[in-house]
Amino acid sequence: MPSRSTTNVVIAGLGGQGVLTAASILAEALFRAGFDVKQSEIHGMSQRGGSVSSHVRFGDKVFSPMVPTGQADFLVVLAVDQVDVARPMLRAGGMLVEPSLVESKQLTSKRSLNVALLGTLARHLDVADPLWHAAIAATLPERLHAANLRAFAIGKMP
Repeated sequence: MPSRSTTNVVIAGLGGQGVLTAASILAEALFRAGFDVKQSEIHGMSQRGGSVSSHVRFGDKVFSPMVPTGQADFLVVLAVDQVDVARPMLRAGGMLVEPSLVESKQLTSKRSLNVALLGTLARHLDVADPLWHAAIAATLPERLHAANLRAFAIGKMP
């Protein structure tokens, strides 16, 4: 992970895949880890399954919530067909986190892919697992905690 200077994360996918939920969990975990965090979202046709993205920027001090095109350190894409759509956001040398990095057959629910990909992202961020677990618990209803904690652990496995 880069130093505590501003780090840029873009989460992209389709409406209904949990892009905004994933961004909220990420922002909450980073805040709990002591970072200044800014979050922004772009809805597009999200209610009809269209492209959705959320930007999360964190560091010692962050002034703007928007990640400039070509400046994302991490690009988390929840739908394979959105990789090429979102790729221009990723900086040269940035990291793409995509569904093929998670063994989806291990997930209790396909709806928890977003949290599994956060687990994959978490391997590269300086945020302790208990902070991620607390962020998941704070963001999701209690009935979804167990499945999503498991999904996070699956994504975190190398």
